[in-house]
Amino acid sequence: MLKGFRDFITRGNVIELAVAVVIGSAFTTIVNTVVTSIITPVVNSLGGSHVDGFGFAIIAGREDTVVDLAAIINAVIVFLITAAVVYFIFVLPMNTFQERRKRGQEPEPEAPAEDILLLQEIRDLLKTQSGRP
Repeated sequence: MLKGFRDFITRGNVIELAVAVVIGSAFTTIVNTVVTSIITPVVNSLGGSHVDGFGFAIIAGREDTVVDLAAIINAVIVFLITAAVVYFIFVLPMNTFQERRKRGQEPEPEAPAEDILLLQEIRDLLKTQSGRP
């Protein structure tokens, strides 16, 4: 049972999917930060408004027009740290493991072509007919 679980985990697809989910969610944070820190203040400065929790439109004030570059820089740094941790904890060891696994396996020899098999069969028949071993 544990061997089956180990085989399931060591397949590249499971690790790749987990890495994609983690990196995707970290990138989503960058996109959300860019929208809330740059796009929303620019729209608010153009006279846009937003809706409060009760459905009433509120005219944006001066505090809603501040572009927050520090939040974007922070989100990018967090993304890079997350990507580095995922790479060094999961991707790099899995790639090393896969390489070691491939080194230990010998590739199977290619099956002879059909014409070679036919020629070998003819050779064996001629040997048996002539009485030579």
